[in-house]
Amino acid sequence: MKPAFYSLLLAAGLTVPTAAFAQNELSNFSATGRGGVVNTFATDYQAIGINPANLGRNPNFRVAFTIGEVGAGIGSQSLSKTTFKHILYDGEQSIGPAERATLVDQLSGDNVLNVNLDTNLFGLAVTLPSGLGGLAFSSRQRIGGHLALNRNAADIIINGQNAAVVRQFYPVPNTSGTPTPTAPNAPLISTVLDGTSIQASVTNEFNIAYGVQVLDKTGFKLSVGAGYRYIQGIGIADIRVSGGNLTAYTSLSPVFDVNYGALANNASNFNYESGSGLKPVGRGNGFDAGISAEIGKIFRFGASVTDMGSMTWTGNVLEASDQKLQQTASTGVQTYNVFEEISSQFDTDKPNLFKYTPTRERTAALPAKLRLGGGVRISKFFEAGLDVTMPLNEVAGNLTTTFVGLGVDYRPLNWLKLSSGFTGGAGYGKSLPLGLTFVTPVWEAGISTRDAVGLFSEESPYSSVAFGLLRFKIGGSE
Repeated sequence: MKPAFYSLLLAAGLTVPTAAFAQNELSNFSATGRGGVVNTFATDYQAIGINPANLGRNPNFRVAFTIGEVGAGIGSQSLSKTTFKHILYDGEQSIGPAERATLVDQLSGDNVLNVNLDTNLFGLAVTLPSGLGGLAFSSRQRIGGHLALNRNAADIIINGQNAAVVRQFYPVPNTSGTPTPTAPNAPLISTVLDGTSIQASVTNEFNIAYGVQVLDKTGFKLSVGAGYRYIQGIGIADIRVSGGNLTAYTSLSPVFDVNYGALANNASNFNYESGSGLKPVGRGNGFDAGISAEIGKIFRFGASVTDMGSMTWTGNVLEASDQKLQQTASTGVQTYNVFEEISSQFDTDKPNLFKYTPTRERTAALPAKLRLGGGVRISKFFEAGLDVTMPLNEVAGNLTTTFVGLGVDYRPLNWLKLSSGFTGGAGYGKSLPLGLTFVTPVWEAGISTRDAVGLFSEESPYSSVAFGLLRFKIGGSE
């Protein structure tokens, strides 16, 4: 079988210089400029997946829509910028013992790599007449990846059979191609790899959300909202080892060009999906619910739970269970092409860490999150907010840690909006975002980065960009 995780990483853009774990505000260039602080700011289609109650907040438009907003980010909390660049761009460069030792050190961590690519192909929001609230639609695509490795996992990836934990139980190298018999005293994979997580997902979303104001008193307004999304699953790899428990499964669309070999003939246990293109291999339903309040004309508060629901993967589903440590077929890396080596450790055609078996389907929860926000809006020229977003589960595509951020929008000129703030968490560490938006009464366009410092930092490098050119609001005032 062609390695699943490597295929997903390719889809996530790790081999593309322009590419930067999925947060849907990355496709919102103004929110990205505030580091992802958005709960009290978003009022139109941008409220989808954030807080649908904001659609009932008497927004300043009749119709708002966008075409083609895009955001991407890639970062590491353990790799140096130099190593980061070597892995991404110099995969064929030869390395020696010193470089391999450095790679083992820097690939050991809870956030070795986090990847996001989020596109909003089309978004539309409409303010309904007679105080009936607001309705929004969008079509989105999300790609997310997360890599966490304990030292044993990093050592096996870099040194293969020569990794310390492998040599301890299999002291004699094996280059014959014939699997070495399992050592009777070998530990379980769940013990050897505890703390390791390799996750990636690719999905399409079709969203609808509605919000309405339910209370309008002097100095206080309250809105509620709900959202629904139909999700097509294009691919997933979810491998997690924590606390003695192992979860490992993949499901990949034909677009990844996987050769399943003999597994494809196991019709009784394997729903083989062949063909070409972005054929979905999973489907799911997601739900959002939120509440938002305004006190006076200045203070705003919001709370929401997003991405409730589940995905059922039915095509090309493979699972792996816990087993004793095997002697891998790999003898280690000779170049910086680390991702190819990671993928080879999960291949089904040769002795490696996992032995996959086919199954009919796999159901997994969506990456549910609790979002809390508070903000102040002095005028159209200045608005600030504080967001806290907490992951409610550990499935592929969710945040790895709680996100906390402070964001500010400031308009020094009537046609120019500057955004910045300070954020931390979500697997990316502390960041200083910056955004630039050109504003007219009808049209907006902008570009932003989630961390200006991470673009240049030798430690904890993070590269991100979000942009949009065709964002419109019609029939309102500022």
